Amino acid sequence: MLDLLIDQYARSGNEKLRDVFVPTLEKMARGGVYDQLAGGFHRYSVDERWIVPHFEKMCYDNSELLKNYVHAYQVTGSEFFASVARDIVRWVDEWLSDRDHGGFYASQDADYSMDDDGDYFTWTRAEIQAVLTEAEAAVAGLHYDVNEVGEMHHNPEKNVLYIRASIEEITKRMGLTIERTRELLESAKKKMYAARLQRPTPYVDKTVYTGWNALCVSAYLEAAKTLDLDSARRFALRSLDRILAQAWQPEQGLRHVIAYSEAPSDRRAERNAERRPERRAVPGLLDDYAFTAVACLDAYEATADLSYFNFAQHIIDKMLDCMFDPSSGGFFDMASPVDVGQKPMGVLGTRRKPFQDSPTPAGNSVAVIALLRLYAYTNQKRYREQAEQTLELLAGLAGKFGIFAATYGIAAVHFSQPRTQTIILGDDDLALQLHAGGARFFQLNQSILRLPANEAIAQNLPPALAETIPQLAQVIKGKSAAVVCSGFSCQPPVFDPEQLRQRLASGLKV
Repeated sequence: MLDLLIDQYARSGNEKLRDVFVPTLEKMARGGVYDQLAGGFHRYSVDERWIVPHFEKMCYDNSELLKNYVHAYQVTGSEFFASVARDIVRWVDEWLSDRDHGGFYASQDADYSMDDDGDYFTWTRAEIQAVLTEAEAAVAGLHYDVNEVGEMHHNPEKNVLYIRASIEEITKRMGLTIERTRELLESAKKKMYAARLQRPTPYVDKTVYTGWNALCVSAYLEAAKTLDLDSARRFALRSLDRILAQAWQPEQGLRHVIAYSEAPSDRRAERNAERRPERRAVPGLLDDYAFTAVACLDAYEATADLSYFNFAQHIIDKMLDCMFDPSSGGFFDMASPVDVGQKPMGVLGTRRKPFQDSPTPAGNSVAVIALLRLYAYTNQKRYREQAEQTLELLAGLAGKFGIFAATYGIAAVHFSQPRTQTIILGDDDLALQLHAGGARFFQLNQSILRLPANEAIAQNLPPALAETIPQLAQVIKGKSAAVVCSGFSCQPPVFDPEQLRQRLASGLKV
């Protein structure tokens, strides 16, 4: 829903929309639902003030919130939003990333034992004083509202860290300079995080799910493009390569799980093999296909490597074969058990057509987005027709879903507005400036590609774009340029970042 609001604000300039998503994102990131020391968001709040969270941290919550903060930064220019996005990446890198093989782990638990209730993440006044200097403790105590009585019912001395007082307020109260206050707070944060790392640590579920990984890949690529995070870009592509190598087979399709975690009980079960749960290849679900197809298209746009585009098309075609309902439209959440060589599971095998975002984006809505993005690159009308059939299936009921139909709304934006494709040609500083300018510009149905300015341009383009701009290299005559295409036609090239900004802005407003 936040992404949909951000997109509509970018198109309309309606300040009422800005007044919804900006305070929401600011207060979430300043509240206890956000990990103030390590970065990343806990799963949800358990109080009306958004201070006390359920401390579990999920990869898919953080992937989608990462997109929100990146997009909010694009339309507002707020460095606060950019810093939150970078901290989400920092936390995921440290805790939910398989640095050896690529891939994103599923989650980190809220607690480390049945007797624990967020003790790893919370602080008593005495615990802060034990690791900080007097000045650091004073600044951190004011900033995070750490008192003798905290917010945790099981242990009233425990405080959830949230931002109560700003740097400016603390500076005024303590008679310090802004620079000294920032210095003390940064030092306190580093010391507190180092001390927290010495505590018993909640378990990390290292299961690597195909669909959730694809969400993380897309979010990392979006952050890397806008915030110039090259390491995030490399890890995202490495993780996607793992999905395509280990979870995808052209005949069988996608698998749901790439790698299983070793649960704490498994360590004991090593001495008792019959207790270890069966770990079989589970066929991919609609979410796996839709999310991975979108991730492949994102990777193509990040690299101009046509192999990612080809993977996207193969995955979408397989999704259509296995899950699309040609009679009434829409996608089932899984293939027929018979089609994937499984025995029917009775009522558990009943297939449905998911449109509700809960808690991840709805499979049907993301499938529509994938189809429409593919159509924009191929001009194959069947992809748009199948997307339209899927949208029509819920059109009369979508309003009743409320905010849980937000991804359906995003899909409708993709359907109603032609996709804008900005192609940057060149390898020099001007090309980098053009790309950076285009990447800072936000709308949901926009893509940006950077290609070398040579005669082989068409070799890196999908069919529709290759047909639209076959002579482009000759037109620009070796200069770096940007070309904006929409609706299978392209405007004349521009050679200046400000011209590109104006052109994109003129096509955005509704």
